[in-house]
Amino acid sequence: MTTQDVADTLVKLCSEGKFNEATDQLYSADIESMEAGAPPGGSRETKGLAAVKAKGEWWAANHEVHSVKVEGPLVAHDHFAVTFKLDVTFKPQNKRFTMEEVAVYKVAGGKIVYEQFFYSM
Repeated sequence: MTTQDVADTLVKLCSEGKFNEATDQLYSADIESMEAGAPPGGSRETKGLAAVKAKGEWWAANHEVHSVKVEGPLVAHDHFAVTFKLDVTFKPQNKRFTMEEVAVYKVAGGKIVYEQFFYSM
């Protein structure tokens, strides 16, 4: 798949709330993920598909997503960017909030090999 194909597929799946399917279908086994901030006791950086999936499982277990809007993609050679606007509740505190982030991805060999998220904490 081209970068445009990967980007379009990611936007389509995430717009439908199919985040796990996007990860399974589009991410490289050697994916590197960089968050804007480290979780308590953790690191901003996650390496490897299993670790990225575990991060996603933690997110899903701790957040109820009420709505998601994905805008983009903006493609430049082997990179693309999208914005995510989410209305979520953090389950442990029953705290509802909106979140907006920009995600930048790098594609190699038809798979996402790097992602970085930018948002205010």
